[in-house]
Amino acid sequence: MTASQPLPISRLIGSIPHRLALAGGWIDQPFVSRLNPNPNGSMVVFSVEPTFRVMSRAGWASSTREMALQLWRGQLPDRPRADLVRELYHAENQDRADPSGSQDMIGLIYPGINRLDYNFAVEGGIFPEHIETLNDPACARWLERSLYLLPIEPRPPGYNPLGEKFLEPEWIARLGQTGKDCFEAIRRMDITRLGQSLNEAMLCWKKLLPQSFRHPTIRTDLEGILAAYQQRYAGAMYSGCGGGYLLVIADEPVPGGFQIKIRTEAK
Repeated sequence: MTASQPLPISRLIGSIPHRLALAGGWIDQPFVSRLNPNPNGSMVVFSVEPTFRVMSRAGWASSTREMALQLWRGQLPDRPRADLVRELYHAENQDRADPSGSQDMIGLIYPGINRLDYNFAVEGGIFPEHIETLNDPACARWLERSLYLLPIEPRPPGYNPLGEKFLEPEWIARLGQTGKDCFEAIRRMDITRLGQSLNEAMLCWKKLLPQSFRHPTIRTDLEGILAAYQQRYAGAMYSGCGGGYLLVIADEPVPGGFQIKIRTEAK
């Protein structure tokens, strides 16, 4: 490569995919799923091509990806995906009081759009009982066209969403249902139902973990921003608690928004 040729971005940020989570987030945590009266509770994650540098502390499983880059020297090994998920889970969560959920690892490793079904009775809810993968390129391209990302801000230093917990079983069941609704909406390429599933997931977060949006360290009106986009477009949610990126479902360009490339391949 000559001096005039720029380095490919993957040489700078690594070739391991990113992951984004949609509806159902938090159902992968055993302290949530153990109270679910309607297992399985589901959430949706999908694998994103590493075509740009993601903002840290923004709900993209950045720390999990950093561990994967170190563990596997920058590339996903050619081994069974379920084995890689467990290896990465244990590497990242060793000696951690509040472990990352396995959805972080699955979203990085599994291609396509994935519905993860969590049941506390199976492995204590740490790993999903079942993974349903949607690798249909048409569905992936549709989701790419329907999803706009707006950078808001990283989680602030000292932020922790777990200071207040109101883990009501009724709302946990509703949260787990949003993942099922989200996945079916993508399968059917139904933008209205997709937006509704994201909006419902945010309502569940607010009820179950109110510091997802309001916390002494947060200075931005996250609830106000979310409501404004939910009223204007089909739906919206944050990429993670405390801010990160706003994910907007729309059938028209969203000012200031950008789009991503979903990684798909044969199972």
